[in-house]
Amino acid sequence: MEVSTRLKLVREKHALSQRELAKRAGVTNSTISLIEQNRVSPSISSLKKVLDGVPMSLAEFFTFDIAEPVRPSPFFDKEQMPDIGGEGVKLFLIGHGVQNRHITMLREVYEPGADTGAEMLSHVGQEVGTVVRGEIELTVDEQTRVLKAGEGYYFESTLPHRFRNLGKETAEIISASLVSPNAPPSF
Repeated sequence: MEVSTRLKLVREKHALSQRELAKRAGVTNSTISLIEQNRVSPSISSLKKVLDGVPMSLAEFFTFDIAEPVRPSPFFDKEQMPDIGGEGVKLFLIGHGVQNRHITMLREVYEPGADTGAEMLSHVGQEVGTVVRGEIELTVDEQTRVLKAGEGYYFESTLPHRFRNLGKETAEIISASLVSPNAPPSF
């Protein structure tokens, strides 16, 4: 890897602007710019002076593994959505592995007769969703309704709730749960 590319990656890794690195190293802003553009090849002593602004030794500079920052993909294939459901209910988690996630997004598939369990669910946050296929019976607190494709819901997740597929065909829901920024994601 060229000195120009390596210097730029080191500078960015340490969250320094060209101007800030130049100030710390006691060189001009144009010196840093010219090195990073590969328009000037610094002497060892000049490079050492620039690296003192990081601070980093020459040995570290040339041996430190500086991989280009890998940006996580915003897209998820079917294989990247683990099923976190149970018997008769498939809950495909969208965004598995995303750090600091505060939204739990699911593609929920309920086989005929399947439900979320005998006990009502309750957790911190809010829940929203829409039925995209089939019908699903949703109970929230003491209210129950059968939702058909195209219908949706939105409620405080602290209220006891339960989903059941009473129909003869598979039901599918797209849902999201929002938790407080201070609370961990629910899945």
